[in-house]
Amino acid sequence: MRAIFLDFGSVTRGDMDCATLERAVAPWQFYHDSSEAEVAERIRDAEVIVSNKVYISRDAIATAQSLKLICIAATGYNNVDLAAAAEHGVPVCNVRGYATPSVVEHVFTLMLNLARHFPDYQALVKRGGWQKSQFFCPLDFPVIELSGKTLGIIGHGELGHAVAQVAQAFGMQVLIADHKGKPPRAGRAAFDDVLRQADFVTLHCPLSAETQHLMSQREFALMKPSAYLINTARGGLVNEADLLQSLSSGQIAGAAIDVIQGEPPGQDNAILRTLPPNLIVTPHIAWASRESRQRLLDQLAGNIEYFFQNKPFNQVTDALWGT
Repeated sequence: MRAIFLDFGSVTRGDMDCATLERAVAPWQFYHDSSEAEVAERIRDAEVIVSNKVYISRDAIATAQSLKLICIAATGYNNVDLAAAAEHGVPVCNVRGYATPSVVEHVFTLMLNLARHFPDYQALVKRGGWQKSQFFCPLDFPVIELSGKTLGIIGHGELGHAVAQVAQAFGMQVLIADHKGKPPRAGRAAFDDVLRQADFVTLHCPLSAETQHLMSQREFALMKPSAYLINTARGGLVNEADLLQSLSSGQIAGAAIDVIQGEPPGQDNAILRTLPPNLIVTPHIAWASRESRQRLLDQLAGNIEYFFQNKPFNQVTDALWGT
């Protein structure tokens, strides 16, 4: 049974235990990365293939005559031609919920950095500002508490739900947004109302035709001038040009993002080229704790084992943005 991991370098720096994968199927060929041009040749004789972000095309699937299972080392599965996989009778599975603690902790890291101006105060200390201060405590930048603030959550799947629980522990009021343009269901608030009331807005929905540029000029205009945006979901949810304009004009107070359109971004990316002082950017690391990456590999192994045992596994569906 031959198994291929096309871009193992995207999930490890030599710190992962592959024992569960090797128990599930053997032998393995772990490639650090694969270009699209290399995929067809590399998977030609494989029965199981794993990809995090490498695209698996119709042509590549057609050449893999022994292929039995495609595993995505992520929750999103837009890097596989699902129609071609179905035509060839090859199921596709993903991993789910593996990164929840890591992402939730990162969301609140970003929120706290914005609320307490950690980057600004760290920079002040490094340039000697504390040493020159007249008082024991320089108050150069405003510090606010999360307690008592309103958190608007857009996307209430596993991640959104977990963020809500931690927010309540901080003493925040939580508003769950219903789908944009839809009347709110019980326990939800209208999308626009959430934007108007929230002190922090955090995004936890997948990227789709429905959610592309979910946050644009119209939405930023609804937010309070004192409000902050957090995006650890997908870069395409936010219109980056409109975000920059809203930050520079003071339409919103600030933002913190872990994702960007086109990753890794090019040198000409407007967000990174501009990087205004009220914007924090981290390089798509919300999910990346060692524990999270280990859970990912272990869940991949479980999918493979269950598939060959004819047990239910995480076979993908067309609907992930629901609840």
